[in-house]
Amino acid sequence: MIRVLPTARPRRGRTAAVLAATVATVLTLGACAAPAAEPEGDDLGALQVQLSWIRNVEFSGEYFADSNGYYADAGFSSVELVPGPGATESLVAAGEALVGISDPLSVAPVIVNEGADLKIIGATYQQNPFSILSLADGANIETVDDLIGKRIGVQAGNETLFYALLEVNGISPDEVTVVPVEYDPSPLTTGDVDGFLAYVTNESVILEAEGYDVTNLLYAENGLPFVTEVFVVSGESIAEKREALKAFLYATILGWKDSLADPDESARLAVEEYGSELGLDYDVQVQQAIAAEALIESDDTAANGLFTITDELIAANIEVILAAGTEITADQLFDMSLLAEVYEEHPELLD
Repeated sequence: MIRVLPTARPRRGRTAAVLAATVATVLTLGACAAPAAEPEGDDLGALQVQLSWIRNVEFSGEYFADSNGYYADAGFSSVELVPGPGATESLVAAGEALVGISDPLSVAPVIVNEGADLKIIGATYQQNPFSILSLADGANIETVDDLIGKRIGVQAGNETLFYALLEVNGISPDEVTVVPVEYDPSPLTTGDVDGFLAYVTNESVILEAEGYDVTNLLYAENGLPFVTEVFVVSGESIAEKREALKAFLYATILGWKDSLADPDESARLAVEEYGSELGLDYDVQVQQAIAAEALIESDDTAANGLFTITDELIAANIEVILAAGTEITADQLFDMSLLAEVYEEHPELLD
């Protein structure tokens, strides 16, 4: 069900619910002037991408790739950007979506526990946006030690992620009071909690737009540096639709280059076109697009290209997944060979 709320974004809670649906389904199913992608000669067919959330500015790169014709130029006959949340992993495993957008902590358990033939082939966000949000004139939680003795609002399904933050920083769960909350950060502003598990590109931006001075304790800077908004595909697609996957990556890179260069148009596409039914706030969408830039671009992507993940970052992700309770190897979870081929064949993408 799509919740038409620009401020409410169930992340890890959403992931947990989707993961449950995924397990069940897997068991049952067993810069507009950028150069166009080079056609493969044959029609690549319809492109269906399962998004991880509602069609807000979070997927503006995909909107640009669609609206500027990059997907069509790459050879896709039609494009469907399916809003989430949904059972992304099961849909991809069943071949109902060529690509799904998810995160490693969701994909890994489905591979390990259910034997799903899935791989991550790239990541939009090099740094995850999870944080413990607090008010600067309130609890002002700046360090992990500041969590001790505090009341932290954690959404249902987010508990594993929150306890992983405590675990990697040597804090006992007994030292923190977890308060069940929904996804609206109002318990923070009413004083019902001292901190709130949030997205730095979402709830933080919302509260700042409302005039609050906020503090973010970032997961990525406190022991949990995992990538998000990853592209997950099936092993079957890698074997049988490799050129289609590469065409998708190429066109989507072009789209994200456009998006990063124009946050205003990114917001407009979300508000007026792709998410027009959601009642999104344009100014908030602009600020969210700007906030996401630091998560998408890094020194590594400047050197290696958008969506790439270094071996060191992959290793860090594997450690985080282990801390969250799933043992998996890098080769089981990641296949970066398609992206490597895209950049080898199109070195102009690094310009």
